Amino acid sequence: MEKLTGKKVVMIIAEKDFRDEELLEPRRILEEEGASVTVASTTLRPATGMFGAKAKPDILVSEAKVDDYDAIIFVGGAGASQYWNDSRAHSIARETVQKDKILCAICIAPVTLANAGVLSGKKTTVWASERGKLEAKGASYTGEPVEVAGKIITGSGPQAAQEFGRAIA
Repeated sequence: MEKLTGKKVVMIIAEKDFRDEELLEPRRILEEEGASVTVASTTLRPATGMFGAKAKPDILVSEAKVDDYDAIIFVGGAGASQYWNDSRAHSIARETVQKDKILCAICIAPVTLANAGVLSGKKTTVWASERGKLEAKGASYTGEPVEVAGKIITGSGPQAAQEFGRAIA
């Protein structure tokens, strides 16, 4: 298939407690479609998933440039809350939307997008416990596994990881 040949994607993960399958499943799908996937975090040390997966970040979030990528993905898991109020993560999200690129987040990571101000008026989904945080920022929570609102794609959690990956691809 390889419909994404030549496309570049960055997946932003927490340095600790990213949700394993929310990184691994979309990454596998995107790479199978030919995309080049870069992993970013706040450290270059191997990051650890909630269930023990290890991921070696390629770059620091502080070095990620929206212009270098076709899509930006914020990976979920308990550790993803480290980006909820992170000014760099917010500026990446806003710039991605301003430049009409694909912006994605899964599990609790859509809270980062909501706090960046890019989900207001959009149909979205998130891990159900965080619904109120999205609605407080003007997002419309649907409860669906995956929501696509233009070029913004949100996923509800690990059970939606494959569908989320396919929606991005």
